[in-house]
Amino acid sequence: MFIDSHTHLTMGDFEQDRDEVIGRASRAGVGLMVTVGTNLDDSREAISLAGRYESVYATIGVHPHDVKEIVNLTYDCLKELKKSDKVVAYGEIGLDFFRNLSPKEVQIRRFGEQLELARELHLPIIVHDRNAHREILEMLKGWRGRGGVFHCFSGDYDMAKKCLDMGFYISIPGTVTFENAGRLQEVTKLIPLTGILIETDAPYLSPHPHRGKRNESAYIVHTAQKIAQIKGLSLEEVEMATSQNARVLFNLGKGNIKENQNGRK
Repeated sequence: MFIDSHTHLTMGDFEQDRDEVIGRASRAGVGLMVTVGTNLDDSREAISLAGRYESVYATIGVHPHDVKEIVNLTYDCLKELKKSDKVVAYGEIGLDFFRNLSPKEVQIRRFGEQLELARELHLPIIVHDRNAHREILEMLKGWRGRGGVFHCFSGDYDMAKKCLDMGFYISIPGTVTFENAGRLQEVTKLIPLTGILIETDAPYLSPHPHRGKRNESAYIVHTAQKIAQIKGLSLEEVEMATSQNARVLFNLGKGNIKENQNGRK
């Protein structure tokens, strides 16, 4: 089965047909989905949603767009939310210097604080990085947490190699199917399959042939097919490897997952 390592099932785009979206994912072979929290309220909703669907897991954290809203009690509330057995990661967190919906200095300070909280909670992190490659790599260099994943990876191969060397996975979104996605396709070709996760980031970033429409987890099959084509592998090989990687990172095996050769847990 496939694992959609990053989706946003709590968003209003799915309000009218969430059951059908999850059902279509299951019929497409997507066995598990990780719905990602973007702020305190969304994290609560993600956990609630995960509690209603066996195939859905949740994350907690505050997206760089929303870190300007963090107050003294925010982190205490996030610590409480971690107690749910459906919480598998901390994020998405990071830096977004493209839209700058929170001031840069606030983003940097809050990212550092959330890195420490993720380490304290022993959760892997989901990294949002937009136009902030240098700053994010520098902040992660000395971090001693449980590893994580670069969501919707947008860097080049040199950056991907640095991320892998630090114990992070690279998550490939549906944009890899676009004709103009040469750099992402090169990264996908060059990095080992042991370092790759796949994601939809639904409702965003629909792959070809659904580009321009609302994305959903069932469409992750198109992303996996493109990765298989780029790497000269079978779809089954991509499915098995990326799902195992997600199980290892998010500890989805109920204690049955072994540490892989790169030290990721």
